[in-house]
Amino acid sequence: MKRRDFIKKSNCLAGVIALPTIIPASVLGKNGYTAPSDRLQMGFIGTGSRGASNFNNFLKRSEIQIVAVCDVDKDRVSKAQKSAWAYYKNKDCRTYDDYRELLDKNSLDAVTISTPDHWHMLQYVAAANEKIDVFGEKPLVRKIAEGKKVVETCRKNNIIWQTGSWQRSNRNFREACELVANGVIGKIQRIDVGLPDMKKEIGMPEIQDPPPEVDYNFWLGPAPQKSYRGILHSNWRWRSDYSGGQLTDWCGHHVDIALWSMQDKVNPVEIEGKATFRKGSLYDVAYTFDINIKLSNGVPMRITNNSALPHGGGTYWYGEDGWIFVSRGKLM
Repeated sequence: MKRRDFIKKSNCLAGVIALPTIIPASVLGKNGYTAPSDRLQMGFIGTGSRGASNFNNFLKRSEIQIVAVCDVDKDRVSKAQKSAWAYYKNKDCRTYDDYRELLDKNSLDAVTISTPDHWHMLQYVAAANEKIDVFGEKPLVRKIAEGKKVVETCRKNNIIWQTGSWQRSNRNFREACELVANGVIGKIQRIDVGLPDMKKEIGMPEIQDPPPEVDYNFWLGPAPQKSYRGILHSNWRWRSDYSGGQLTDWCGHHVDIALWSMQDKVNPVEIEGKATFRKGSLYDVAYTFDINIKLSNGVPMRITNNSALPHGGGTYWYGEDGWIFVSRGKLM
């Protein structure tokens, strides 16, 4: 059996096979080497910022081969292609400025999608409909209806979809969730979640020409068609046409940890909140926020700015017998 076939079949059968299996070295790659013809064929949609980080990490994996990269920024996609050419010592990696062509013209096993949030649903669904497994950056989508569409399409096509929530692979967060789940601080009375204070500001820049290397109209895609005022690449998170500010950027981290501590068996049943916004700014997302949620197990959860909580950003659990706080690099 070819290695690629083995991996895909193993993923499909992972839920029903429980017997020990002896896997020959010829399948998994003896001494860490996998023949190019046996590697999983991977494509990349979005090659800047998170996309570049994901690209560089996947590039080093011997079991995959990056064969196609896509971006609306010609400079970024060219840089990614040249990196693949240099690493593999061939020129097999192709470039695209339209993700639909990348999906249509390549026989891919998986694709990594690291684009602005307003593009997520369309690209995730398109890949799933091509029966291609997806590693997608958080947040999953911008709207609940979009998320339901992604789940429905992935299930219909029986593909593997994973969101990039790396905190679940971090020791501090795992240990904190284990302590909570095992009742070390007793029955949980409440949960607080702190997200970064919104300090970004841009004012209201003049209309200008977009960078010549970027297809700005395609970058906008499903978002409202608006003149270019400097929002592109790293600063799109602070405009509601494309994202939701710190709430959508960080809820997928620290709120996710709160839900993980309860084995992902709870969901919000009541939500109320308030926020402040700045006038005269191109950035129109919430600057301060205080949100109160009732979870389906009855536990109240508060989401607010870092500065409103005693130890800053992270996840807090308050139980009958004590409290736990976890953040990046810190467990108390």
